[in-house]
Amino acid sequence: MSCAYIAFTETGLKLAESLAFSHPGSISRGGKNGVKLSDWTAENFQKTDALIFIGAVGIAVRAIAPHCKSKATDPAVIVLDERGRFSIPILSGHLGGANDLAKKLASICGAVLVITTATDVEGVFAVDEWAKAQNCHVLEPERIKTVSGTLLADKVVYYDSQWKITGTQPKNVFPADENHQADFSVTLHPQSDALHLVPKICVLGVGCKRGTSAEHIEATFKQFCKETGCAPQSICACASIDLKKDEPGLLEFCQNHGFNIRFYTAEEFKKASGEFTPSSFVQQITGVDNVCARAAVLASGGELVIEKHIYSGVTFAVAAKPFTPDWSV
Repeated sequence: MSCAYIAFTETGLKLAESLAFSHPGSISRGGKNGVKLSDWTAENFQKTDALIFIGAVGIAVRAIAPHCKSKATDPAVIVLDERGRFSIPILSGHLGGANDLAKKLASICGAVLVITTATDVEGVFAVDEWAKAQNCHVLEPERIKTVSGTLLADKVVYYDSQWKITGTQPKNVFPADENHQADFSVTLHPQSDALHLVPKICVLGVGCKRGTSAEHIEATFKQFCKETGCAPQSICACASIDLKKDEPGLLEFCQNHGFNIRFYTAEEFKKASGEFTPSSFVQQITGVDNVCARAAVLASGGELVIEKHIYSGVTFAVAAKPFTPDWSV
């Protein structure tokens, strides 16, 4: 996690420096002769994974209040007093990782860890914390409270998963007999009213004609996701043939989504295992019968989950990396 520390006294500054030795990050002095707190908070709330205040909880609360939007996107916020006696996560305890980081910081300086999230206090399964540990995107964060509320009331929740989940399932958590009965679902294809947890394990294989714009690829990608039911949040990377490595539209599309892209030669494509929809035209242009599906399989090291779809000037396919969810956090 990228961290940003701010302290308001010399004592607090020394604590920040000692914590940053184990959890590196920028260190700022606030207050008199220091940075302006509102500016520091605005900047780091957008670009940093964790904001760590060395000072009073009230200072931190007032500083972050104008910026809080969603538990799905807000960074972790942690407060420690300047003597390092207490470590208190105050925002994004589970999805943002504040509880876990606060625990680690507490262990460094010997602080008392102060956790206030109900699932942690009561020792029940926290579906959002578990999702983060499994590298899953929480598609509907507003539904977390339904699952957590049921468990806090000592009632049963049901789940379904496209993958076998190893380990011992938590108390009051059971597999659903039917998908539509699930309270939460681990899937690449969200369909029901459940809380959907989408693992970021998929590689999008892309083929495109030369000169295809990023706008056209984007519009086609949205159509592809709608037609196939593929959750775009499942995509973690892209892949294509090396002939496209300087294609501006493709590169811009990947940059806009934060996708790393990997390119393969025609010879490397031939090593991809599986059955692929051939194209004589693609064979003539690239030297290989299929670009998008072969690229996705090679880059993922897994299997094709969505076969080649052909659109005007663009082809897409999706392959998933091996994934074995576990009940441990």
